[in-house]
Amino acid sequence: MFATVAIVGAGPAGLLLARMLHNAGIDSIVLEHRDRAYVEHRQRAGMLEQGTVDALRACGAAERLDREGLVHHGIELRFDRRSHHLDFPALTGGRSVMIYAQTEIVKDLVALQLAEGGPLLFEAEAIAIEDDTLTFVRDGVKERLGFDFVVGCDGFHGISRAAIPDARVYEREYPYSWLGILADVPPSCEELIYAHSERGFALHSMRSPTVSRLYLQVPNDTDPDDWPDDRIWDELDARFAVDTDWKLMRGPITQKAVTPMRSFVTEPMRHGRLFLAGDAAHIVPPTGAKGLNLAISDVVTLAKALQHWFTTGSPDLLNTYSDTCLRRVWRAEHFSYFMTTLLHRTPDQTPFDTRLQLSQLHRIADSRHAAAELAENYAGLP
Repeated sequence: MFATVAIVGAGPAGLLLARMLHNAGIDSIVLEHRDRAYVEHRQRAGMLEQGTVDALRACGAAERLDREGLVHHGIELRFDRRSHHLDFPALTGGRSVMIYAQTEIVKDLVALQLAEGGPLLFEAEAIAIEDDTLTFVRDGVKERLGFDFVVGCDGFHGISRAAIPDARVYEREYPYSWLGILADVPPSCEELIYAHSERGFALHSMRSPTVSRLYLQVPNDTDPDDWPDDRIWDELDARFAVDTDWKLMRGPITQKAVTPMRSFVTEPMRHGRLFLAGDAAHIVPPTGAKGLNLAISDVVTLAKALQHWFTTGSPDLLNTYSDTCLRRVWRAEHFSYFMTTLLHRTPDQTPFDTRLQLSQLHRIADSRHAAAELAENYAGLP
């Protein structure tokens, strides 16, 4: 078995790369160790930068996104029981963001790959990457796949990251996690709410006009079973409280999970024929909504470099892939760190620390320059 490009992992990064390569006339095979049902239903991010939306449209994967996605023209910051709206188009020269769940992106890309693209092999576990061969196991049988290039889109726990020798690793663990819920209730807001509170951070997001996605800052190692539904809604009410008649809508909670907060980068993102993309190379805390968008940016950059190589024979863009991606990765890491430390309370938080946070929040609310800096990073840099 042979593929010009072997792709490990059928998340949005691997699937979008396969789609872009197919459109450019470059063959690929995608290997995914989970089954299709698992891949299409794992809950992940849902905020898309303008560049991510543009990439999905350009490759013909945005028909349902354009029909069902929710365009957002900003976010709301809440602190000191007051609200402040950031108008992204006014602050960024016209850019907005869109809410469309990662699960739906994956469903769209899987359907396109199976209908038009190269092989997409579910329940095929990659176990070794050598110079020009990938070994995987399917139905209990070892198989070998030859390639010109291999791309690791298999996340932090996949085999691709470990196949880069002498990689440099940078990481940070945060002393809190997020308790995230999905609820069958219409959103209580038109755009995302980021709340700074003496009780801790809270985020109100959404998945559709009828499904809300909300998060609470909780201690690490929190057991979701210790948070019955009424306790979650009461705590959200307290953290979103403002001196207006705004009301948080309550409804049945259908999913509940705790997500640790961490930052991680591995350098370089290339070794010989092997390229890393997405969570295999970097992880950000979700506060800045950058994880999915960074993964998409990686594969857009890589697809252009591969097309350039096959068209011209020049390796220039492949040789600069890692440096090009890492410049954007570190900008996103910093922005995610900024948003996280601005809005969360640490276990040893002092009144001085809180006043510094509030000072920065007031600066964003009062200064167009500070607001524009946040908006430009949130909506997505080039």
